[in-house]
Amino acid sequence: MRKTPIDYQIVSESIKELNIPNLNCATIREIVKIVNSIENRTNDKFIRMEMGIPGLAPPEIGTKAEIEALKNGVASSYPMLGGITPLKEETSKFVKNFMDIDITTECCIPSVGSMQGGFATFLLASNLDTQKDTALFIDPGFSVQKLQFKVMGHKYTNFDVYNYRGKKLRGKLEEFLSKGNINSIIYSNPNNPTWICFTEEELQIIGELATKYDVIIIEDLAYFAMDFRVDMAQPGVAPFQPTVARYTSNYILLISSSKAFSYAGQRLGMICVSDALFCREYDNLKKRFGASSFGYTLIQRILYSLSSGTSHSAQYALAAMFKAANKGEFNFINEVKYYGERAAIMKKIFTNNGFNIVYDKDIDKELADGFYFTISYPGMDSGQLLEHLLYYGISAITLNTCGSERTEGLRACVSQVKPEQFEVLENRVKQFNSDFSTN
Repeated sequence: MRKTPIDYQIVSESIKELNIPNLNCATIREIVKIVNSIENRTNDKFIRMEMGIPGLAPPEIGTKAEIEALKNGVASSYPMLGGITPLKEETSKFVKNFMDIDITTECCIPSVGSMQGGFATFLLASNLDTQKDTALFIDPGFSVQKLQFKVMGHKYTNFDVYNYRGKKLRGKLEEFLSKGNINSIIYSNPNNPTWICFTEEELQIIGELATKYDVIIIEDLAYFAMDFRVDMAQPGVAPFQPTVARYTSNYILLISSSKAFSYAGQRLGMICVSDALFCREYDNLKKRFGASSFGYTLIQRILYSLSSGTSHSAQYALAAMFKAANKGEFNFINEVKYYGERAAIMKKIFTNNGFNIVYDKDIDKELADGFYFTISYPGMDSGQLLEHLLYYGISAITLNTCGSERTEGLRACVSQVKPEQFEVLENRVKQFNSDFSTN
């Protein structure tokens, strides 16, 4: 039995109790359960890289506004389904200031986090046309979104984009879209888990094909403007957050308050639908939901049935943060740039000790340092690597669960790793490399 930083017997028992034959298939929450169990039994603290939990304090601008709203009694009344007016107005301005896109206030709708925003829009897009019964994920991506499709019982397909960057993307997308069964295309930008960022050329390709084949683009902007290679935090000044919205009117933007605004606990996001799509009529929606308008069905049928509105007080918090950002009084990127700094240090620790970065390039550019990065170790598949790392007090998730074709990699999240843990991480990674290196 190898001497490892975490008790070998306890780790083995905890893995066995999960009753999963191969950790390659374990979900994020299952890894969380294993690590919690090990930490509780051993009192040893893990380097936790499995879950994308924001690791920074929420901005006081938001918390003060929410406290004030609560003092004013908003908790005693239901919010309007479409959202409070201040939030809708500031969201419309925010999209214009930081994306250079015009969306009217009516088309900006709050949801219970981007998770609910995704669920609602996936459900809606899957019911627009009976001939188009399948969604397309440009992967790797957020694994829980595919779970949402399984819960809904709707179809999806996917491909790993890494070998189809730039002009190659058009041909790959045409392979799927030409079949006539795709209703929507879903991706995140910056990308979870690889942190690649689509270029304007790629977004133009996606937008043009969305119009050509009449499919809906659902653009997940959970990490809004967090490509730290570029400063996108100046309102009304280029460069702006890249978006497919410049190239098609068939789009939905999911803007989260969790990461860029460190407001995850209040579960609030924004669904921003293009004006043209919001007003569009679909015969199948009339049959399925009793209303033909895209926007009306989203709000009055789907979001109404899912949660009957979004946290009333939290809407005031996000409205205040958007307002301050719109005025140039709150640089929200300065608040979260520490993730990039942590990533640079952590990536170096791993690569100095025998590990490789799996998704290592953004086409021909160096990959940005951000909320996530991907790692592998020679001679191990992802399930083996994850299991071995658990004995060394390090947790992550496999890329397999993210739709990646790379069977050797793990996604590492930097948000829960504090600077004071870097020395511990380095010591554990050094020991891991010493124990497994074949050199």
